[in-house]
Amino acid sequence: MTDGLPRFAPEDAVGLFGGSFNPAHGGHLAVAEAARRACNLRAVVWLVSPGNPLKAQAGYLSLPERTARVRAMTKGRPAMIASDAEARLGTRYTVDTVAALAGRHPGVRFVWIMGADSLASFHRWRHWRRIANTLPLLVVSRPGQAMPALTSPSAHALRQYRLREADVASLPRCRPPAWAYLPAVHDARSATEIRRREASSC
Repeated sequence: MTDGLPRFAPEDAVGLFGGSFNPAHGGHLAVAEAARRACNLRAVVWLVSPGNPLKAQAGYLSLPERTARVRAMTKGRPAMIASDAEARLGTRYTVDTVAALAGRHPGVRFVWIMGADSLASFHRWRHWRRIANTLPLLVVSRPGQAMPALTSPSAHALRQYRLREADVASLPRCRPPAWAYLPAVHDARSATEIRRREASSC
């Protein structure tokens, strides 16, 4: 069974950007592009989740629709790749997804990309320490989330492995655990607001 990802060369630096993307919006794209530039990534793979275990499933657009929206929004950006790899692999949790992809793409330097809001709740993710020990993490700022993220239990536990902002470009070459915080994105749009606006226009 294929995971739907392109064949990357060993040593390629590739971002894994997981999320519900319900729906994808400009804030997500800003995070992905900031990460790509900061770490000189060959590609950013948007891992469109079949369903986030930490979120209520009511109101979810279908996986094909969410994936199609990512493709539409990133059209003309070849470094941005929409993927339903989790559905193909049958994985529900990030810890299992990154382990499966690392095993299928040996030598590729994967980096997990997350918004600062995700770091704030990272300690609630299943086996979050194992994720941090599997691949480097790049945390990209989101409006109003710097303090909750950087004072979170996971940030505190991993504080000794945090890179300086000046060293972010080296993150894909770092042996995990390693993480960096990129204070670069200030797009305040949210998927919740977009869903509410779309619902009110029907």
